[in-house]
Amino acid sequence: MGASAPTDFGGQGARKRRVDMHHIDRRRFMKTALAVPALSTITVHGGYAADEGAPPASETSGLPRGTIGDLEISRLLLGGNLLTHYTHSRDLDYVYTLAEHYNTREKILETLALAEEHGVNTLVIHTVDSALEILHEHRRNGGKMKWIICPTTPIEPGLAQYEDHVKRMVDDGVDALYIWGVHADPMARDGQIDLMGQAVDMVKAQGVPCGVGGHTLQVLRECEWSQVRTDFYIKTLHHLDYPTAPAPDETADDTAEIPGYWCGKPGETIEFMETIEKPVIAFKVMAAGAIPPENAFRYAFTNGADFVLAGMFDFEIAENVNIAQSVLAEPEVKDRDRPWRA
Repeated sequence: MGASAPTDFGGQGARKRRVDMHHIDRRRFMKTALAVPALSTITVHGGYAADEGAPPASETSGLPRGTIGDLEISRLLLGGNLLTHYTHSRDLDYVYTLAEHYNTREKILETLALAEEHGVNTLVIHTVDSALEILHEHRRNGGKMKWIICPTTPIEPGLAQYEDHVKRMVDDGVDALYIWGVHADPMARDGQIDLMGQAVDMVKAQGVPCGVGGHTLQVLRECEWSQVRTDFYIKTLHHLDYPTAPAPDETADDTAEIPGYWCGKPGETIEFMETIEKPVIAFKVMAAGAIPPENAFRYAFTNGADFVLAGMFDFEIAENVNIAQSVLAEPEVKDRDRPWRA
């Protein structure tokens, strides 16, 4: 996030400096955000010719869109973790507190508005009450951001509590739901794929698209082999060429659970994705901040992702949208091996 943190950040004498740094960094962040040039309106579809089946660009930027069912969403999606202050910052505990101090209610509202201004029209988030209240406020203020949300209520036989949660989310105006990867990973591992399929069918019966999320390739394999009627997948996808990546263990069944990994076997994931005819949203593409956006977006889109989900602070949005537009215009991305499924 720019400057490195002081080494005594968590020390006894640092608490007052933490408050002071909050105000200093907010000013620095605002200067960075204001220094990023605004996107100019362009008429091409992110580099695609109109007769090549490319989705329409947004009305305010050249960021292409795709569709999941009847839902038209931007190729770059806004991740919700930073808005709930969850940073995946490994053992750097102070980063969580820093995000909490920076992403206040007002700042989250600014971030949502800025994302929409630059053509990012969809947010993916899990159910955190405080964040959902802010999303409702954004809509009351005229915001049009679409919501793809994963309920965090446990999925248990009978689905009573999960169904109640799903119905409340639908009543609240969610645009699509998906099975949380934290739930799907152990369900796929423990042979509960039938229960997962029941949950997907129940969500779809409420009249909204339903996806399945996963950190492990086993989730996708089990869903495809069992013909779970998911409308889309949300899957981790990143390469392993970054400094903090642990050495791969090819004998492990689930390297995604090794700290520092979110996509433990990307090669196998990419190969299996080519057999999937449903849209795939890639997440953790930057390995929680370890891979630069341009490198991460190019890898994900080139290797089969139909959409990229990226956690972004407000001052990162304009640059990341520019990067996504540029990457999506590259011939090797447009003509990639896996067909565009959305």
